[in-house]
Order: sequence, then C-alpha cells, then structure tokens
Amino acid sequence: MKLSTTLSLSLAAEAVNAAVLQPRHYTFPSISGTADWAAVRQTVNYQTNAGLSDVMSPQIRCYTSGNKVAAQIQSVAAGSSVSFKANPNIFHPGPLQFYMAKVPAGQTAATWDGSGNVWFKIYAEQATSNNGQLSWGSLNKGSVSVTIPRATPSGDYLLRIEHIALHQASNTNGAQFYISCAQIKVTGGGNGNPQPLVSFPGVYSANDPGIKVNIYSGATSYTPPGPPVWSG
Repeated sequence: MKLSTTLSLSLAAEAVNAAVLQPRHYTFPSISGTADWAAVRQTVNYQTNAGLSDVMSPQIRCYTSGNKVAAQIQSVAAGSSVSFKANPNIFHPGPLQFYMAKVPAGQTAATWDGSGNVWFKIYAEQATSNNGQLSWGSLNKGSVSVTIPRATPSGDYLLRIEHIALHQASNTNGAQFYISCAQIKVTGGGNGNPQPLVSFPGVYSANDPGIKVNIYSGATSYTPPGPPVWSG
C-alpha cells in the first residue's frame, strides 16, 4: 500500500511539473529594457503558459486576474519600436496583433484597468497561403516587435500583445489567445486621433471567421479579427 501511495504521488507531481513546464505554450513577460513582469502585468498563465479560449471572458483584455498591475511604466518614444519577449517561443501558427489604449486623465498606466471602448489596433500580422495551408512569420519567434505610430499622442498607455494560435481553431473555442499588457508612457508624440476604438471583451465573437477557421485545408486567404489598423 505504501509503495502504491508513493507511486501515485510521484505520478501526480510529474503531471503538475509537465503542466508548469509545458513547452508548447508561451507568455510575453517583458518588453525592451525591463525584467519579467516589471512593466508587463503578470498574466494568470505565468506558470502554466496556457492560452485563453473564451473571447467573452474579462481576461481577454490583459489575461490578468482582478486588478493585477505592474510596478513599472516604461517610457517609449513615438515612432520607435517596442519588443516583447516570448517565453519560451511562439510555438503555434496564427496571427500576431498589437493594440493600444490611452489612459484617461487622473489615472496612470499602473492603475487603469483598460475598460470601455478605448482600444485601437496598431498592427495585424498577415498570413501566407501555400497549397491550401496558412502560415505566419511569427511562428517560433522568441521576440517580436511593433512600432508605436509616430502620430500617437503623448501620455500613458496600455500596450496589448495578442497572439492567436489557430492550430485547433476549426472547432468553436478552439483558438487559443496568448496575451499580455505592457504599461508604457509615450513621449515625443503627435496629434493623431486613433480610430476605431473597441472594447475587450466585446470586439470578438467565438464564430468570427478569423477565430473559427481551418488553416490546414483549402485556405487561400485570412483576415485577422478585430478593427482595421490605425497606422498614425
């Protein structure tokens, strides 16, 4: 009986370790010049790396629990590039997208929750079709970057990275979202008017053609979900 109990405990521990160390899942824990989870809000999957499948969950915004924020706000010049580290790397095929939301007066990027119709898209990765299958250049990357549009007004923002893994997306709720929100302060900005503005949750539905899609059989084109890109 003792041997059986010991073996069961050992197998259970191995199962937990396998979940924690799952190499096929990933997070985006830091941006240029910062430590992990210093200027990026710690996500609920920081240990398991697991993706989020429910686009109507409040976690679709920043993949955080409650009012989880980071301690640091990182300054970024308008027109410059910001890199996110992927940990361990982007293992699944699918599009990379970036959104920003301007923090309202009276709050900071380290206090605001990002609620409401406040998010605008600044980048959407396009797919390549080959023999009826779709692919994306972000696959297997350990770091990905985005340029803050030059016309972005100065001030505090949340910068949201989203990678949508589509390897199981032919099923409803089969797409997996890997998300992080960085707290940044845009400096040297312009007089642009970012549009359109959307909310998370709200902008996506489970049956959107860019979310429920078969990327392996007969696909010739792909349109990422969400609003058009504001290029500034």
